Amino acid sequence: AGWFRRFLHKPKSSSAENLKSSHSSSSPSSSSSSAKSSSSSGMSLATSSISLSPVSAPDISASDSPRWDKSYDVCICHSEGDVELVEELVSYLESQPESFRCFLQLRDAAAGSAVVTELCDAVQNSHCWVMLITPGFLQDPWCRYQMHQALAEAPMANGRTIPVLKDVDRKDYPMELRNIYYIYMALKEKSFRQIRDTVMRYLQELCQSSPKRME
Repeated sequence: AGWFRRFLHKPKSSSAENLKSSHSSSSPSSSSSSAKSSSSSGMSLATSSISLSPVSAPDISASDSPRWDKSYDVCICHSEGDVELVEELVSYLESQPESFRCFLQLRDAAAGSAVVTELCDAVQNSHCWVMLITPGFLQDPWCRYQMHQALAEAPMANGRTIPVLKDVDRKDYPMELRNIYYIYMALKEKSFRQIRDTVMRYLQELCQSSPKRME
């Protein structure tokens, strides 16, 4: 009887251990955990594979950029009394990494040309127009003429006309520009940066909407 019990007990124990071992190696919880981990990993990979990278800003200096469709990036409209400040602004813009091309009337107007012709050409051949509105600007009929030309070129205030107020009360802000936000020049360096950023934003949007880029 003892021998028979030992005989029955030994296979039973071995069988139980084998069963336990087999159960442990392929337990549902382990498989489930493994599957969950695999699934999680798969989801992670899938997520990372479909995650959208941020849209890169267009290169406004590319050879096929619509920026080159016009001769100038910026035309500075100003009175004769503000030449010194305008020369500082032009120097700042032209020294930027983008090397903005500025039209400065005293420097770039063709000798012997009619004033009206030069002002109209400067507006038509520039992407953006900076209106340096000072007391002198408001009293200069040529400044107002150039302002009206710019508004006729782009009446919908799409970022091309950039009014900059200096030493002018808000109540004296030209009625023709009341639908356009202006930059108030309190700190010169800050205002120069704002002008630069505004021109840059317009050129980037121009390149972004270009048919060549969309293709």
